[in-house]
Amino acid sequence: MEKRKFGKTDMDFSVLGFGGAEIGFNPQQTQEDVNQLLNSALDAGLNLIDTAAGYLKSEQMIGEAVGKRRKEFYLITKCGALDGFTRSDWSVKGILATIETSLKNLKTDYLDIAQLHSCDTEILKRGDAIEGLQRAQEKGYTRYIGYSGDNDDARYAIETDVFDSLQTSVSVADQTPIDTNIKLAATKNIGVIAKRPIANAVWRHDAKPESSYHHEYWDRIQKLKFDFLNKSTEEATAIALRFTLSIPGVHTMIVGTTRPNRWQENAKYIAEGELSGEEYEAIRNRWKEVGGDDWVGMT
Repeated sequence: MEKRKFGKTDMDFSVLGFGGAEIGFNPQQTQEDVNQLLNSALDAGLNLIDTAAGYLKSEQMIGEAVGKRRKEFYLITKCGALDGFTRSDWSVKGILATIETSLKNLKTDYLDIAQLHSCDTEILKRGDAIEGLQRAQEKGYTRYIGYSGDNDDARYAIETDVFDSLQTSVSVADQTPIDTNIKLAATKNIGVIAKRPIANAVWRHDAKPESSYHHEYWDRIQKLKFDFLNKSTEEATAIALRFTLSIPGVHTMIVGTTRPNRWQENAKYIAEGELSGEEYEAIRNRWKEVGGDDWVGMT
C-alpha cells in the first residue's frame, strides 16, 4: 500500500488507516473479531491505528489485539473527551492522567501522536490542554502532538503553530475544509488525517438511516446527486475514497469498521490511487454548484 510522509514528522503513514470508534461503541463487538480484524489488516499493509480515550472499550480491545506487534504500526489516540463523550477533562493533570491510562490500555509505553479531541477555541486559548500535551511529550508519552476537530476551532488550532497534526472531517459530502483548513495546514507542513472520508457511505441505504449520526451527510448526498452514485455501492465507495485520497494536503484516511477483512476490502478500493484530474474536478464542481453556505465540517 502507498505510504506518504506525514507532514513535518519522521513517519510514513499508509494512506488508509484504521479508526477505532466503531469497535468501541459496538456493544456486540467481540475481542476475537478485533484480533482477526487488526492482525489481518497489519499483515495486509496497515501501519496506522487511530483511537481515543472517549471511544469506550476501543483502546483496551486494540491493546489486547495488537499490543505485541507495537513496533509494526504507528499509534494515535485522543484525550480530553472521555467515557463516550459524556464528560471531559481539559486540565493539565487530566490530560496527563488520561494519556497514562491510554498507554496502559493500549499496552504500550509511547504514542506516536496524542491529540486533543475536538475541544473548542476557548479551551485552546485557556492553554491547559495544550500544556498537558506538551508535558506528555516531555515525559516521552508521545512523540508528536495534534488536534482533532473542524471549522473555526481547527483553524485556531492550526494558527497556534503548536501542533504537528490535524485530524478533520473531509469527504465528497464535506468539502469545505479543502480550500480552508487543509490548505492552511499545508502551508505550515502539518500532517492531515482525513476522518469520515467516505461520509459514512450513506449511499448504502435506500432510505434515511435511523441514526442521527448519518443524517447530515444523507441530506447533503440527496442534494448533490453525484453521477458516480449511479454505480454499484462498491464502485461508488471506491470513487469516494479515492476522491479523499486525491485532496492536496491529505496524508492518510481513517476508516472504521467492526468487520474482519473490511479494511482489506477498503484497501482494494483505493488500489488505483488518486482520481484523474477530470474525475476529481467533476466532484469538486458539483459541490460548488450545490453546496450550501451552512455545509460546514462535521465534528
